[in-house]
This record gives sequence, structure tokens and C-alpha cells, in this order.
Amino acid sequence: MSASRPLPSAAPELAAASSAPEASDQLILGSELLTWRRQRLGEGGRAADLDWLLDLGAGLRWTKLQRVWLDPTAAVRLHRGLGELTLLWRQHLEAHSPLQYLVGVCPWREFSLAVSPAVLIPRQETEVLADLALALALALPKPAHRPLTWADLGSGSGCLALALARSLPEARGLAVDCSAQALAQATINLEQEGLLDRVALHHGSWWEPLRPHWGSLDLVVSNPPYIPTDVFEELEPVVRDHEPRLALDGGPDGLNAIRDLVGGAWAALAPGGWLLLEHHHDQSDAVAELLLSCGLVEISSHPDLEGRWRFAQARRPMPAPWPEFL
Repeated sequence: MSASRPLPSAAPELAAASSAPEASDQLILGSELLTWRRQRLGEGGRAADLDWLLDLGAGLRWTKLQRVWLDPTAAVRLHRGLGELTLLWRQHLEAHSPLQYLVGVCPWREFSLAVSPAVLIPRQETEVLADLALALALALPKPAHRPLTWADLGSGSGCLALALARSLPEARGLAVDCSAQALAQATINLEQEGLLDRVALHHGSWWEPLRPHWGSLDLVVSNPPYIPTDVFEELEPVVRDHEPRLALDGGPDGLNAIRDLVGGAWAALAPGGWLLLEHHHDQSDAVAELLLSCGLVEISSHPDLEGRWRFAQARRPMPAPWPEFL
């Protein structure tokens, strides 16, 4: 998003904020906060985004902000000072920097994820992917001589790995990413949730790092790059210019990564194992054809929160039973 008018570059409060760090906590009057809020919105941006910054960046929950409106004379405690918040807001407006990166945190499901420009900012629709994955995992029979094994390919921030590890404590988790920086971010998030001992992280491309586990993967979930290159170039600057292209650009038709994932599924999945993918809203038929062409069965699609076909699942067939001879 962009500012509605040029921002003052030498405003006194900005210069003061630049010259010295502020205390981690500040106590101010509610009326002072409301004046600051009006001034910032006068520079541009959405009220919802500014309130998000106050919530995640300064610890002022939405309910507390509502109380400020009712009693502006009450004191308000902020974890960041107004000068620092002004700097962050103007950086968001001028450079289209995502607030999640500026604050370093993104709420997703029950987690508060640490994020950086090395990883994609987790979206709400990917929460649906997590729900679908858990439903499949909980319906799977427990393997006879090993733990149930799931994998998250292209793990990024580790959000899907966190959801699976939290809900499947007896399972073995594997997370893969080709970016060492992304794996470092996933490690931070798994560690801060106390789940690092449930997930083994692997550096590399898609299936290859998991070769020792091929044939024993019961559930594989992935939110791969799937945006066609031409569409990527037209995205809003807040996404196109800041989030990792590696996690978004899926090639000319958006299916490059999905072809790799589907192509390796038969060898890597356990018999009866599931592959579950997120894809672009107009790729459902193409993804289903790829799954079918690779011999996977029970192919089905699922909608996202807006009713668009966004997810596909299929499984490796179980081996045919031995014939009974009478």
C-alpha cells in the first residue's frame, strides 16, 4: 500500500527517534495515542494495518484500543515508543515493507511465528491446508513397525511443520527447504514452541533430501511456489518486492515445482500415503491431470476460504492383494 501524499522526511519526531533508542516500554495518555493515530493515518495507509502494528508491534491489543476510545484520559502502556512506531509505519508506506517483516512476527493459527524476508509470510488459506493435512493424518492407520511419518516440503517459516508436530506428537516429522535461511527461521519457530525434537530439518530440493525415507512417507504436504511468472510480476509491491521470489514464482505456467512434487510422489510415498498440495486458484484441473498421469489415485480438490479450488490431494495406491487359490 502507498501513502496518499508525500511524507515529511525531516519531521521532528522522526529525527528524535533516529538519534536515540527509546525505552522498551512507554506509558502515555490515551488522548496522545489517538492524536498520533490520526496523524499517521493522515499520511496514508489503512486503519486496520496501523492497529495491527499497535497490537503486534507495541502490545496494544484491539480490546485495549477500544477502551482508549471510551476513556482517552486513561494511561496506555506500549512496548515500543511512538517515535519508533512512526518509523516503522513510514517504512511500510514508503517502501511497501510488510509490517510482519518490520515487526518480525506473524500470528498464524495458535502460533506467533518469527518471520523475516527469508520466508513467505504465512497466509490464512494455508491454515486450511493444515486442517486438511491433519484430517488425513488422523485417519491413517498406524504403521506396524515404525512411527507414522509426515513431511513438509518447502517448509519456509515452518508453519505447517508446527501445526503437524503439535497435533501429532507420536509421529515422525520431516521438513525440507532449499533455503538455508528459511531452515534457520523454521528452527527458531520450532524451538520457541518446544517442538524441535519432533521434526528433523533437511536442506535441499523437494524429495531428494528424504531419499532414505522413500517408500515410508505416509503424508506429504507442500505449499510450493505456484504463481505464474507473468502474474508474479503484477503482484502488489508489498508482496513482489519483499517476499522471497523463490517461494512464490512457479515458472511460466506456475506448475514447475508442482511437477517436481507430483513426479517424485510414487517413489517417495508409502503405499497408501497421501500427497496434499496448495496451488493457484485456476490450476485445479491441471494439477489433477498431473496427479492422475503419475498413477496416483483418489484425487480430490478442496476450496479455500473464498470458495476457490486451492488444494489437491491424492494417494499412492495400495498394492493389489495376493489372489486366493481355492
